[in-house]
Amino acid sequence: MEVRLTLVSLDPREWKVGTLDFAAAEKLGALVFDRLIALDNYGRFQPQLATEWSHDAAFKRWQFALRTSVKFSDGSALTAADVAGALQPLLPGTQQIQASGNSVVIQSNVPVPDLLEQLASGRYFVYRVQPDGTLLGTGQFFVSDSKEGSNRVEKPTAATEQTPNAASPHSEGKVTHLHFRANEETWSGRPFLDAIDVSLGVPSLRQLFDLQLGKADLVELSPDLVRRAKQENLRVWTSAPVTLYGLRFDETQPAPAGAKLREAVSLSLDRQTMANVLLQKQAEPAAALLPQWLSGYAFLFTMETNIDRAKEIRATLPANIATGKEPLRLSVDAPGELAKLLGERVAVNARQTSILVQVVNRPALHAAGNTTATSSDSAPGLHLFAWRFTALSPRVELESFVTALDLGELPEGVVTSSDPEQLYAREKKLLEDRRVLPLVALPEYVGLGPNVRDWMPARWGEWHLADVWLDAPGPSQPDTPNTSETPFHPASAPSPGAKP
Repeated sequence: MEVRLTLVSLDPREWKVGTLDFAAAEKLGALVFDRLIALDNYGRFQPQLATEWSHDAAFKRWQFALRTSVKFSDGSALTAADVAGALQPLLPGTQQIQASGNSVVIQSNVPVPDLLEQLASGRYFVYRVQPDGTLLGTGQFFVSDSKEGSNRVEKPTAATEQTPNAASPHSEGKVTHLHFRANEETWSGRPFLDAIDVSLGVPSLRQLFDLQLGKADLVELSPDLVRRAKQENLRVWTSAPVTLYGLRFDETQPAPAGAKLREAVSLSLDRQTMANVLLQKQAEPAAALLPQWLSGYAFLFTMETNIDRAKEIRATLPANIATGKEPLRLSVDAPGELAKLLGERVAVNARQTSILVQVVNRPALHAAGNTTATSSDSAPGLHLFAWRFTALSPRVELESFVTALDLGELPEGVVTSSDPEQLYAREKKLLEDRRVLPLVALPEYVGLGPNVRDWMPARWGEWHLADVWLDAPGPSQPDTPNTSETPFHPASAPSPGAKP
């Protein structure tokens, strides 16, 4: 495998919700750790470390019976106390978990009818913290410190697990590796693969070249390389839209003028051109915060482009707003060249309505919505962010989105209810306020080598690498002269009268 991520932590407690790093770390964490339950591609919950579950009538008390004879990668047995100790730091403050015999009980202050969706996604993995800070898992792989490590179960010793706060050592211009070895004693059965070697910090174009040359079996494809990969007959897998790019306004303008400015900017945005031309049809115009596959109601939202109306609104604004002396500063907080291109396109669209936008490219930030400016910069009024969907509960995802991007307090009814009508009403209000403007939604693209078999990921981007196997290479052929022409063999010549 080759990935663009340069630093990775396999400690779920450190993952920042909504970030692109979260999604990459979750994929690697799924090799080492298990969850209580999983969701299959048909929307059915499947047992993992929990074999049975039940809840009371109010959906406030949930009980999970644990699978017996589960062992960590060092051979020690999994206990209910381990599960409670792992999940408690990950659960929200309204939920408490306790061990009870061979079961765990999650008690909530508010109803959580979507607790199963919550536990089947995101960072809710079960692990055990060792005295040296190492995290042990029960998954089908464990982290090994060498490619040639033996098949016996060893304690993970990779730097990523020894130092939870940082990641594996990385030098600028060099590629760092993580090595995962098959866990022979895992409860779910030995995986088909003996090992997985992950190269970190590989640029997108190099990943494509390595896939073509057979140096990699699985790579991440950036949207700008997808068409090229398909033209070269490479295998490309596409997920549902899992990453949202959007704009967020700061409260830097007076209330009346700020509301009009937000409306004018919103009407100036040409999302169709962004998705179809700028991103070569590898993205979808986004009118909603949550994607259709997650919320079920995204199709009800529309985003209008009306240059004439935007110009009319611009004419009513004070002369000192978004002009040459005081342009509207757009901070590109999302990492990567794609975000910079989108930021420039936003500025072009706004300029058509006489709104001057100055783009400020900032280094990648770990926390979504982190918009801290340097001391030499004036405060930006607009931010371009990227949000990676990681929860399978629309309520949890919307709550995380609002909190991380500082969009105000969620009403109590939305926080405690998974009712689509209430979630729709909350999202509609956010969009009507225009403090946040969705731009485009991107799928995840993966390039696969010709020998990769049983690649069956979830449409929301969860990889199932434990189910993957590789075609064995064919029998070696005798060496042939290194010529530009293929030697002629009489046995291969067509018989008289045979069709070409």
